[in-house]
Amino acid sequence: MRIIALLCLTFLLGCNPDSSNGESMRTPEEVSLGFFNAIYVERDVEKAKQFVDEPMKKVLSHYYIASSVQRHVLNLAMTDVKMEIEEINIDFFRKFTDDVTVIIKMEGLKGGEPWIDDRTIRLHKRGVKWEIVEVLPEKGNLH
Repeated sequence: MRIIALLCLTFLLGCNPDSSNGESMRTPEEVSLGFFNAIYVERDVEKAKQFVDEPMKKVLSHYYIASSVQRHVLNLAMTDVKMEIEEINIDFFRKFTDDVTVIIKMEGLKGGEPWIDDRTIRLHKRGVKWEIVEVLPEKGNLH
């Protein structure tokens, strides 16, 4: 009986997705915050590329530096940024959806003045990996 239980346990553990690759197991929230942190805090475009799909990687490569990505891709140049998830359109059925939008609220300095703004991004699930596929046009600032 122990052998059957051990075989069943081994089988169940073998069916789990490869958890050794932390990148593939990120949630939409982690991907979103990782991308914005790379652009606004670490100012590292290469690091930001791990969170986006191929067409977005080409756009990021074109602008090359974080300040250009802030200005031309995100339309929001800021410094001393703190960010949080404002809203995500996903719920209990997360495993059954492949497309979500996330709103990131950012607080920091814009032109030396305190500024609060948000950006909405769309993510798509490819296999077990979430990728940013689009930065949606902003609806207005919260300044």
